[in-house]
Amino acid sequence: MSALFGLGQSLLLAFPPERAHDIAIKGLELGFYPRADAPDDKRLAQRLFGLDFPNPIGMAAGFDKNARVPRELLAMGFGSVEVGTLTPRAQSGNQAPRMFRSVVDRAVINRLGFNNEGQEAALARLKHRPQGVIGINLGAGRDSKDRIADYVSGVARMAEVASYFTINISSPNTPGLRDLQAPEALDALLKRVQEARAALPLKPPPLLVKLAPDLADTDLPEVVRVILSHGADGIVVSNTTLSRGGVRDANFAKETGGLSGRPLFARATRMLARVHILSEGRLKLIGVGGIDSPETALAKIEAGASLLQLYTGLVFEGPGLIGRIKQRLVEAMQKEGCGTLAPLVGKRAAEWSERAIPS
Repeated sequence: MSALFGLGQSLLLAFPPERAHDIAIKGLELGFYPRADAPDDKRLAQRLFGLDFPNPIGMAAGFDKNARVPRELLAMGFGSVEVGTLTPRAQSGNQAPRMFRSVVDRAVINRLGFNNEGQEAALARLKHRPQGVIGINLGAGRDSKDRIADYVSGVARMAEVASYFTINISSPNTPGLRDLQAPEALDALLKRVQEARAALPLKPPPLLVKLAPDLADTDLPEVVRVILSHGADGIVVSNTTLSRGGVRDANFAKETGGLSGRPLFARATRMLARVHILSEGRLKLIGVGGIDSPETALAKIEAGASLLQLYTGLVFEGPGLIGRIKQRLVEAMQKEGCGTLAPLVGKRAAEWSERAIPS
């Protein structure tokens, strides 16, 4: 069976990236995917944000943009799935071609621009959602005249089906969106979002903020302070980068858009460690960016992540990566003599915070 899915992975790499993505989603809908072959080791389980995660490995936002396959992804062995990014209304995104792949760099550049069918379409699908942790990644519409209002309305509309919310203000592909990471704008955004959560008739889903890896070191303390001051539950570190540091394929590097995959790993992990140190453990962190092996997954945990998210690594490594990461994390706990991941979280944050990153 593993050989069969390995062949499928090779075939997908023969297609243009966006077409391969569409085929993968359709394959999942038709049932062509590997099921987790055993229950998760109980030592991988965590209760965070008031939610029960059977393991720390999540599917990152950007894969299941329209909430078409969360059930199938959970069945593959993910401990959580984050759907979206969802905007208030459907939008087609930027002009194709808008996804590019470099096998030599194990990386993808995208300038998709929040292409999605809109929140109402996703809401209809999630009315009959499976059991499990399903996060909702919210974005602002490309042509919105009040972007903060887009996040506020998304919280109100999607709360009934959301295990948690991620406020995505860090995509590089919607012009001006990253301006919302500036402390004054972020303060205004979180104030209104928290008011919307407080007004919900049900218990409000936890709130996370997704940051860009390109924030300056000098700006990060104030950004973290603002997020803490508004009582957010966590931070997702990080989104794609505009940097091309560490990319070897010159033609690939010329494409505009956000870079994900192996070249992002050091930059995103260094930032993760710094956020862990700045937040002094008061925020739980999801580590994203460049995880394509069991070793890089463990490094994210040791830099400060309690949870992980994958996407680009799966493009090149296939679904077998999920099980390999779980096994490595169990081995790390056995070596340390601990019964949970908690003692490993942030173990090497100080070291990672001082790492050099490719320029």
